[in-house]
Amino acid sequence: MIQSKQIQRVHRILVVDDQEINRDALGVILEDQYEVEYTENGKEALEMIRNSGYDFSLVMLDLIMPVMNGFEVLEAMRGDERMKNIPVIVLTAEKSAELEALKLGAADFITKPFDMHEVILARVGRMIELSEGKNLISAAEHDRISLLYSRNFFFEYANRLFTYHPDLHLDAAVLNIEHFHSINDLNGREFGNKVLRALGDAIRAFLSETDGIACRYEADNFNIYFTHRADYSELLDRFQTKMNGFSKNVDIHLRMGVMPWQKDMDPLTMFDRARTACNMVRGDFKRPLMIYDDEMHKRDLFNQRLINDLRAAVDDRQLTVYFQPKYNIQCDPPVLSSAEALIRWKHPDLGMISPGSFIPLFEEKGLISIVDEFVWHEAAGKIAEWRGKYGVTVPVSVNLSRADVFDVSLVDTMKKLTEENGLGSKDLKLEVTESAYSDNAKQQLEVIASLRENGFEIEMDDFGSGYSSLNTLSAMPVDVLKIDMKFIRNIETSETDLQLVRLVLDLSRYLKVKVVAEGVETEGQLKLLKDAGCDIVQGYYFSRPLPADEFEKLIEREKNDERIQ
Repeated sequence: MIQSKQIQRVHRILVVDDQEINRDALGVILEDQYEVEYTENGKEALEMIRNSGYDFSLVMLDLIMPVMNGFEVLEAMRGDERMKNIPVIVLTAEKSAELEALKLGAADFITKPFDMHEVILARVGRMIELSEGKNLISAAEHDRISLLYSRNFFFEYANRLFTYHPDLHLDAAVLNIEHFHSINDLNGREFGNKVLRALGDAIRAFLSETDGIACRYEADNFNIYFTHRADYSELLDRFQTKMNGFSKNVDIHLRMGVMPWQKDMDPLTMFDRARTACNMVRGDFKRPLMIYDDEMHKRDLFNQRLINDLRAAVDDRQLTVYFQPKYNIQCDPPVLSSAEALIRWKHPDLGMISPGSFIPLFEEKGLISIVDEFVWHEAAGKIAEWRGKYGVTVPVSVNLSRADVFDVSLVDTMKKLTEENGLGSKDLKLEVTESAYSDNAKQQLEVIASLRENGFEIEMDDFGSGYSSLNTLSAMPVDVLKIDMKFIRNIETSETDLQLVRLVLDLSRYLKVKVVAEGVETEGQLKLLKDAGCDIVQGYYFSRPLPADEFEKLIEREKNDERIQ
């Protein structure tokens, strides 16, 4: 077996002294343990440090020398960003010089003549060890791209400011770059890093004019803790102007959320609220600034209540699945062909909660799969129950959220669910919204392909509501397109909307997929869709979403009237 050996750095020490006897004496002491280089004056010393790539672990510096003395060297090193991190031990016989040398950055002193070798070696070793520890802390302290603080150090320093300087009224701002992942994808990661560096420079320039600190919190997300002010739009404009001048070919848009100073509110809470405000204006180029206020605080408390109560909602069956029927309108009269499962939440204290209030929240917090799995099991159980009662199978569409598609066990879960309920794979149809296709297309393609190989039908929900419908279709094979209801709403009065719907129907025929039109409410809409060749519709013209017991009665009526497919 080959054993790896620990690679240890050979430390380099620069001895700067105009007396050869002193250089030789230090060489005898140091050369067994260190790589030692020598020079006779300060000017040569600075040149050697630069030419070495600043690779010296320690400088041992005489104070009284020709050409450039030790005090001048200390001053020059203190003014150089890279040299100032190299520790300096001053060599002197003059005790009176120690105070001035300390003020200029010296770390330690060794008195001449050099008679205690073990003591000198111990002090040199200790100084190098302390310096390396300091450098490691410094490296962790700052983000290497933006040169701002790293997240952990930022909050440590922010908490100190909050605790020890209560007289400082500091605001919290979260700054974010819109669609930064697209900037990286289109222009390369190096370009993206330059954008982050430029924004970091602009933030540091701002902080040089006021009290405060900042960090790159993660990716393209920045935290700024700064002296309270009245006008935040001016600050965002300042940063946006910096980004506007960064590249002629790439548009870079910023958004910012602010939590103004509030007495006794700790930094972590402030930045949580600023981040909430920043997220509220995601994608809104006309209104890129949001100030956290009381209304948002109430919404935060409400959202947190929903998050806390989700598990009880599942366990206590506060969640209920409603079913909206879909009708095949190419039959005369139209016949019931399937249904869509929709979730409802009747909270014991808050009453009926709109899906629009909790579904986006749970998607954002990574909890939506809990809701989805509840719906899948309820829908599969009802399909089996109704088939046992009425001898007909009414397929039901259930939603797959983006988080579900990334679950490696999704295919096995769906197969097990249908098998346990005695269903075929086509009995449980799977809806994926168009927007869910936007990230990590390769993995999604593999999952969708595997589902289809196992017989499941994939429906693209809200087709046309996103910005990449045709691109999505070309890459993601589907079995059904669902036209977003906003296109259906005006087809009786808008020739443009009607032509768009006809275009989608023509496209579907070319792709050999079915089309479902959502939100059909009038007989006029129904006739136009039927004449245009639409297969299936759902909407209030036929029925609102129904609880399971009412939907069961609908199945019974339609079966008796022979209006079920």
